[in-house]
Amino acid sequence: MEFKAVIFDLDGTIADTLPLCIAAFKKSVEPYLDNKISDAEIIATFGPSEEGTIRRLIPDHEEAGVAAYLKHYEDLHFTCPSTFPGIKDLLKSLQSAGVLLAMVTGKGLHSTRLSLKQFELEEYFRVMETGSPEGPNKVNGIRNVLKRLDLSTKDAIYVGDAPSDIKYCKEIGISIAAAAWATTTNGKDLELLNPDWIFYTVEEFKKWILT
Repeated sequence: MEFKAVIFDLDGTIADTLPLCIAAFKKSVEPYLDNKISDAEIIATFGPSEEGTIRRLIPDHEEAGVAAYLKHYEDLHFTCPSTFPGIKDLLKSLQSAGVLLAMVTGKGLHSTRLSLKQFELEEYFRVMETGSPEGPNKVNGIRNVLKRLDLSTKDAIYVGDAPSDIKYCKEIGISIAAAAWATTTNGKDLELLNPDWIFYTVEEFKKWILT
């Protein structure tokens, strides 16, 4: 093990939560719109936390929209009851090996806590940085985690599923393991950005990181 810490993304990395997020957004914003909103229209707003997404979609109803989103997100979480297979075992194994575990996600704090509670993973991520309604904040989030853990970029690796994750990690100078195990992730798009490593199953990553 060459890394002292592994920093995880959440959506699409820990669990297949994207369909849940989209469903909660639709239920939250469509009552304030004159028509239906497509998945693509919602995904196009991603980057900031869900508070920022609601602000973009229904700026005149932000407070009510955010409250509705969190309610629907919690109520619909039964549609995403568990993590990707092998994630919990991976976290247990890393923890047992003395590896520090952290999370940097673009999700807001409240929805992140709801999901970690649902997945029974609250005990694993003692250090966590969540998203900002103002826009993408993972660069600062990763830097803050490293500072809180008193580690350099060489001491840690980030695990994320989005092309933007690769770009952010290259900007910071931290290694990235691209997670291509979600059905919502296009591995070829990740490969084009030359991540340090790319893995198509959780088990494949586990074997590599624990060797």
